[in-house]
Amino acid sequence: MLLKGIIILLSVAILLVFLYLRGRKKKAKLAAYRLPQVTSFLLYNYVPFYVALSHEEKAKFEERMRDFLSRTKITGVDGVTVHDIDRVFIAAAAIIPLFGHADWRYYNLNEILLYSDTFNRQYDIDGPGRDVLGLVGEGVLHRQMILSQPALRAGFIYPDNMHNTAIHEFAHLVDKADGAIDGVPQYLLDKSSSKEWRSYMQTYIRAIKEGYTDINPYGATNEAEFFAVISEYYFKQPQLFQQQYPELYHLLHKMYKPVAA
Repeated sequence: MLLKGIIILLSVAILLVFLYLRGRKKKAKLAAYRLPQVTSFLLYNYVPFYVALSHEEKAKFEERMRDFLSRTKITGVDGVTVHDIDRVFIAAAAIIPLFGHADWRYYNLNEILLYSDTFNRQYDIDGPGRDVLGLVGEGVLHRQMILSQPALRAGFIYPDNMHNTAIHEFAHLVDKADGAIDGVPQYLLDKSSSKEWRSYMQTYIRAIKEGYTDINPYGATNEAEFFAVISEYYFKQPQLFQQQYPELYHLLHKMYKPVAA
């Protein structure tokens, strides 16, 4: 009986040492990751949100990008090569919605899959219905995101519109943090603001359907898509958004609390 107890204690001790050493190795690997050399060039030329930050804030933004990329796998699908421009744009899109919340990470994401073009709801790049630019995976693709490589790049390279596919999908993940992609990010809203936000969503979804607004019609699909679409608008064209939709801007500003807005 004594021998059996000693064996159990030794087994537990060995397991604890193994877990400790594995944890140290993982932390060392995360700490050793470095951003691509082209990061500063791409951020200064294609990410206005970053450019508007102070020197200290820029350093924090880059550190959060580094942490995100060290933890998140990016995989090219069916021959797609992942380049540094893709890594930088993905990381920037990930951090922009979270930058006003210093302690947030995407705990609901492990991997991003890059496709060569648009795809359908069954994740196929061939066949009918290939009109999807990005998608937060479900089922077998739980904790994964799919992005069209051309759409990812276009969201940053072309500044004079309201579209950014990657920010759109990361907004879905922010929304999903409370367990449901329903257009109401509970962690970002208090009770009174949630009620106000739901009311505005319904009003503006009706306005989109009736053609009274220039918000992307895709935002009228449902509440979840409305939140993601106007999050694109808010971060891509903040001044225009504030001018045209001050009520929506005010509520989104309360949610995201960005330093640069």
